[in-house]
Amino acid sequence: MAMLIRSGGRGRSRRRPMADINVTPMVDVMLVLLVVFMITAPMLATGVPVNLPKTRAEQMPTEKERPLVVTIDKAGQIFVGMQDEPIELEQLGATLKAIANDRLDKRVYVRADEAVLYGSVMEVLSMLQESGFTSAGLPVDPKPKTPAQEGG
Repeated sequence: MAMLIRSGGRGRSRRRPMADINVTPMVDVMLVLLVVFMITAPMLATGVPVNLPKTRAEQMPTEKERPLVVTIDKAGQIFVGMQDEPIELEQLGATLKAIANDRLDKRVYVRADEAVLYGSVMEVLSMLQESGFTSAGLPVDPKPKTPAQEGG
């Protein structure tokens, strides 16, 4: 963008480029991207929606790397990680081994809807053990504390 600058004197005009940088459009674009990512990020991190059972257990500390997650929905379908397609129980061990790069000491979290039968959860845990995984966790939603529990 150039602007006409007149020099004093004989009426000659000479064009010089404007040296100011206009950053307003860049800031506008960055703010729009920030809002878009703030809205979409929580949607990407949830995976398959399940109603976890409520317990008095404390929240587990977060790990530095992404954990292996197996989800069992209300219908008993099994999902691995953030995948939208269910897999068969027989494929579970091989799929998790491939994702974990054969690191069988890695913890696997089994998320199950509270309406899922106990036997279905045990089948998944049994398949994990048969595949060689040595550590499994069962995440839950913590119950809100009552005033009596908070006080003492």
